[in-house]
Amino acid sequence: MPSPSTPGIQRWLAPAVFDALQTRRVVVLAGARQCGKTTLAKAVAAPEGVLYRPLDDPGLLAAAQADPHGFVAHGDGLMVIDEIQRAPALLMAIKKEADEHPRPGRFLLTGSANIQSLPSVTESLAGRVSTLRLRPFSEGEMAGTAPHFIARALRQDWDGLGPGPSKDAVLQKALRGGYLEVQALPAKSVRRWHTDYLAALMARDLQDIAQIRRKDSMAQLLEVLAAWSCKLMDTSAIGAQLALARPTLESYINALESLFLVERLRPWISTDYARVGKQDKLVMTDTGLVASLLRWQFDSARLDADQSGKLVEGFVYAQLAAQLDAQDEPHQLAHYRDREQREIDFVVTTPDGSTVGIEVKAGSAVSADSFKHLRWFQDRMVPPGQVFVGLVLYTGEQVLHFGPNLWAVPMHALWSN
Repeated sequence: MPSPSTPGIQRWLAPAVFDALQTRRVVVLAGARQCGKTTLAKAVAAPEGVLYRPLDDPGLLAAAQADPHGFVAHGDGLMVIDEIQRAPALLMAIKKEADEHPRPGRFLLTGSANIQSLPSVTESLAGRVSTLRLRPFSEGEMAGTAPHFIARALRQDWDGLGPGPSKDAVLQKALRGGYLEVQALPAKSVRRWHTDYLAALMARDLQDIAQIRRKDSMAQLLEVLAAWSCKLMDTSAIGAQLALARPTLESYINALESLFLVERLRPWISTDYARVGKQDKLVMTDTGLVASLLRWQFDSARLDADQSGKLVEGFVYAQLAAQLDAQDEPHQLAHYRDREQREIDFVVTTPDGSTVGIEVKAGSAVSADSFKHLRWFQDRMVPPGQVFVGLVLYTGEQVLHFGPNLWAVPMHALWSN
């Protein structure tokens, strides 16, 4: 496993950041703390003439707040401002500077919070900014492979895909999650790292974006949302476990979304079928955090179908989301559920309308029954002439064909060339 200081891990998002700097005046690289934003920003920015301004530095933060326009004024080069959410007033000054000097590559901003969701932000930088999402490290990035899984699935090309990690090995990956610093830690230290990480976010970053009066309730909410991860969003049911008024609960969940700790997976509704569900699915963005918040350990998770199923589904979500963020053109990631309880864990739609349906199985066995919802979707929901491929990702060793465009595929296809 790479150590935290290992150089040379190629981030899938790097080409997109570089390309955006060639055409847009302002580029925002957003993502959770410790996902590698600063390292990537420094890697893609040419060293000549780059001004680097980290707002975690108290002196620089004070200067930015005292004189925003003076802080952002600079010559023709690139200015990198790290943790822009700490000084939202800079955005108006950046707009003015970018308008007065309308050349591409003027600013690269990193943010550990979604700056557009902050109540103090009134400037959207519309027409001037490209916003890119960086996630914790995917297995493919750590393995040095390319984000070609969806293209490979649509080609139905599984040549060379040999046996991969066992269920136990996949669970161990999910229990660690995607933050690089935990990869080299002994298993007993991983939960401590996650606990310290969340404590630091709650003590500082959360206060930058929201007025949280009941920190004990926020800590309880994190545990509840970890247990709710990969389930349909139900604010009333979540609130029933906490002594919070609904408006307060919603504001707390929105704050956690702004910090990229949780997110909503939209339902697939590209149809007039009246019985398709409209509920979002809630996902905690890192399975290591889920396991640590719920105090799950390997020995119990491997024997508990609910725990292993939640962890593996969340792990696959993280890999897919990172793959799709790295594509040249936007792909849609959704889930499917209808009133007859037919479910497909993930539905990926490409720009040309091709669709990949993905079911996730933590186990190493698969049968024809595993494809019943994919087969129904293929027969009823895919327009004539449109490409559909249905996959069951599982922890077995073999690629198995279960009918036209239906495949059981070992899970490591997500991070293998």
